[in-house]
Amino acid sequence: MAEGARAAVMIMIMAMAAATLVSVASAIQGTATFYTPPYVPSSCNGFQNDGVMIAAASDTIWNNRAACNKRYSVRCTGATNQGVPQPCRGGSIVVRVVDYCPPGCQGTIDLSQEAFAIIADPNAGKIQIEYNEV
Repeated sequence: MAEGARAAVMIMIMAMAAATLVSVASAIQGTATFYTPPYVPSSCNGFQNDGVMIAAASDTIWNNRAACNKRYSVRCTGATNQGVPQPCRGGSIVVRVVDYCPPGCQGTIDLSQEAFAIIADPNAGKIQIEYNEV
């Protein structure tokens, strides 16, 4: 392999590694709760069936409907109460914001019951999370 090509490959590898670190470093701390069906109508898409990997955004994310249909990666990081001291199941999910969680919303993001159950024990009700837009 020519020196120039080798240097280009190394630069690409370093750029990908840096992008991964920025993605991990940019995760935002918050809390998540869940809501139950029916999921329609939604604030963003009316009576359209958006599936179950969805969420309602609190004022923190909502931004006057700008959050509509944006996708977020969400990962459980811990408990918010003593009821379920270790609620996290590992891994993360990607949800699409289709609804608004009005003032008084108990979490930064209100996940569908199905999405919440993938990353945490629903008996916890509310969990600590890291999230970022994808």
